[in-house]
Amino acid sequence: MSEVTEITTKNQEFTGLVESLGSNGEGIVHMGETVFFAPFTVVGEKVKFRALKVKNRIGYAKALEILTPADERVRAKCPLFTKCGGCQLQHLRYGAQLKMKSKTVADALRKIAGIRAEVPLTVKSDFQYEYRNKLQIPVGVDKNGAGVIGFYAERSHRIVPVDNCPIHPAWVKDIIDIFYAYMKQCRVRAYDEATGKGVLRHIVVRDVDGGFLTTAVTATPELPSWEKLAGMIGEKFKVFSLWHNVNAGDGNGVFGNRWKLLEGKGKYSAHECGIRFEVGPNTFMQVNRSVCRKLYERTVRFATESGAKVAVDAYSGSGLLTAMLAKQIGRAYGIEVVAEAVQCANDLIVPNKLEGKLINLCGKVEDELPKVLAEQDLSQTVLVVDPPRKGVDRATLKAILRSGIPSVAMISCNPATMARDVGILTGALLEEGTELKKNPEYKQEGMEGYYKLLSVQPFDMFPQTKHVETLVCLSKN
Repeated sequence: MSEVTEITTKNQEFTGLVESLGSNGEGIVHMGETVFFAPFTVVGEKVKFRALKVKNRIGYAKALEILTPADERVRAKCPLFTKCGGCQLQHLRYGAQLKMKSKTVADALRKIAGIRAEVPLTVKSDFQYEYRNKLQIPVGVDKNGAGVIGFYAERSHRIVPVDNCPIHPAWVKDIIDIFYAYMKQCRVRAYDEATGKGVLRHIVVRDVDGGFLTTAVTATPELPSWEKLAGMIGEKFKVFSLWHNVNAGDGNGVFGNRWKLLEGKGKYSAHECGIRFEVGPNTFMQVNRSVCRKLYERTVRFATESGAKVAVDAYSGSGLLTAMLAKQIGRAYGIEVVAEAVQCANDLIVPNKLEGKLINLCGKVEDELPKVLAEQDLSQTVLVVDPPRKGVDRATLKAILRSGIPSVAMISCNPATMARDVGILTGALLEEGTELKKNPEYKQEGMEGYYKLLSVQPFDMFPQTKHVETLVCLSKN
């Protein structure tokens, strides 16, 4: 398989065969007892590599030359692919991307929880490129101190300048051109992360059914010459708003706490899956609406087919899915810790005629969920959990197990934490002190006191990237 049997030092060159893909889309190559991970390679390819790092039989390598390209290899659309950290899979044919993401989910369940689940092909996106309705792009300085707009390189805060991006619609080029012109004409300095000096830090734009919510994030209390900037945006975009956000902190967060509307409407209306909702500059909304629609409709179908009369949506965010559940089932409770998101969810009630059907609670899920479940006929209740990347809180998982609620749907953007949480709910993982251990007596057909895994379905919310969204359905019946 390989011309060299063992690689032990950095910069050593070798030839190897890519045997499989890892969860980040990188090729996996075995050289003797060492496993190498090499990005931008494809299964079946013979590749000349250079070792970048080798430690404890784990190595990282760079592809120097593709000696025998695989049929699944395609030409990347973006000239900055491999340099910008936004995409990892543009070199891989789309069908192979979908297979890789299904394998990522299946591998996570098997390796982390010991669950051997049948994972079907990932549900495809209607658009493989130009699917993002939101641009979030940092502004900084290059090594010469000149202002640059671009995306971070992989695992760094070094900005790779861009003038376009193929996973975003064409309007992104106009936005970048406008802000470069604004910075030059109005002498607005880019923020320097190293020194903490400068003005403009981030540009965030969201397309809401043709209304463009534009936010300029600065490190300074004021946005210089904002009237000029608004005029420049207005020349290209008929319907837009301009927000100013102040972020004077030194952390990695994009937004600070101070917001000011400078031009246009503060929010724009959108319709999705029969629900009318308002979107502001910091409202959570999935960036790929076509896949979001498929994911939410599948979730609502599971909830409806469970026969439930009440739905509880934990980590409910801005409430779109909760409203869909309320409309379809009859009553839904949303639990969310972010007060602004809860207010957005409450704003859904009147325009969608959900008075008495949609109830939104502000608080931690681990605190509020037991209270809500205690008031329900659990035999007539379905639970939906859609946690952040860190997964479901351990106390919440215990509350779910104690409740006896018959049907649970879990939406996850992180296969690793999804596998951990599903492992706990199904009894595949058991607590030993602070550790989790695989249960040698776990049975896939279901165990007393735990949930049975009914189905696992990945969704390709983010084509050309390593990321995958997953819907897991569980039952205690």
